Amino acid sequence: MKLYCMSDIHGCLAEFEEALSLVAEHLNDDDVKLILLGDYIHGGADNRGVLDRIMSLQYRYGSDKVVALMGNHEEFVLLGDSSIDCLIKTFADDYGDGEDDGYIRWMENLPRYYIEGNTIFVHAGIDEEAGDLWEWGTGEEVFTGKYPAETGRIENLDMKVVAGHVGTAEIVGDPKFHDIYYDGASHYYIDGTVLNSGRIPVLMVDTETDTYYSVTEDGTWLLLPYDVEN
Repeated sequence: MKLYCMSDIHGCLAEFEEALSLVAEHLNDDDVKLILLGDYIHGGADNRGVLDRIMSLQYRYGSDKVVALMGNHEEFVLLGDSSIDCLIKTFADDYGDGEDDGYIRWMENLPRYYIEGNTIFVHAGIDEEAGDLWEWGTGEEVFTGKYPAETGRIENLDMKVVAGHVGTAEIVGDPKFHDIYYDGASHYYIDGTVLNSGRIPVLMVDTETDTYYSVTEDGTWLLLPYDVEN
């Protein structure tokens, strides 16, 4: 199985479409899935456009093939702290005409994590101290809001974690770095901080060979640890 992954779109529809153009030709293949790791809204100019695009992809291909996970920004909406368009909910948002009900029902059904092969896909992270009991030991708020990002080998868990939520520029301490970060052990982080970088990184996971690639306009490249590449 080949899994194409993106995260933290934040209302940036044009950038999302550009990233999708790198994978669209593969979506009709039986051994391909698209995994979206959450935070589809807040920041860019077209929150509903991003949601509509994801929902249309799921309608066309099925939600088993286009897997959308919950991020903390979707959770903010479900908790009533945010609206679709505003991170800080305004007084007017409390008196809407119900036009967002369909989006909210969709968000309510978003899973918090997804497993395929040797990889855990999640918006923010898992409780790594729980080891191979992470599914039972991780609180709901950790899946969507874990901070800061952890790196290094996860003890007692022979799996990789692919997550977004924390920009890779912050993880490596370089404001110019907006690519996929691999720590050489258990973690791949793919939030390229689209509001600053103008791009959404695309990760491809080949579950048959347990290999991880960066997908770009220039080709598909095997990911090496950040310390090796930099």
